Amino acid sequence: MILDNDGNRLMAKYFDDQFPSAKEQKTFEKNLFNKTHRANAEIIMFEGLTCVYRSNVDLFFYVVGSSNENELILSSVLNGFYEAISQILRRNVEKRSLLENLDAVFLAMDEICDGGIILDCDSSSIVSKVAIRTDDIPIGEQTVSQVIQTAKEQIKWSLLK
Repeated sequence: MILDNDGNRLMAKYFDDQFPSAKEQKTFEKNLFNKTHRANAEIIMFEGLTCVYRSNVDLFFYVVGSSNENELILSSVLNGFYEAISQILRRNVEKRSLLENLDAVFLAMDEICDGGIILDCDSSSIVSKVAIRTDDIPIGEQTVSQVIQTAKEQIKWSLLK
């Protein structure tokens, strides 16, 4: 799951019936956020679940598993997901950028895990499978927002040189 600075859900995917309703999920997310948003740890046991997490600017990334789940596996899933998101968002991992590219983020999450079974943890492999690149689309087939975004990126990189 990904939560913002206030503990509100930006995206989450549940694979079992431990939290069957949206209300129970939100309650769990809020309690987890309250427990972790000021802590410096990376792994905690919370409500009988193993939780690994990472924060960046205004986002909190979580991977949660059962109490008997291997923490190293969960941590590698979290790191692979975070690095894939970082590559997709061009190292600009923040709430606004994430919301603008939410479709690619959901695709990355789907490539990592299916039905609770981990499929892939390698960030470059995940990014190549998601493969949303506006650079490869001819300009005549791009939407106006894609053309503007491409122009912004080119201007930004030319100013940084």
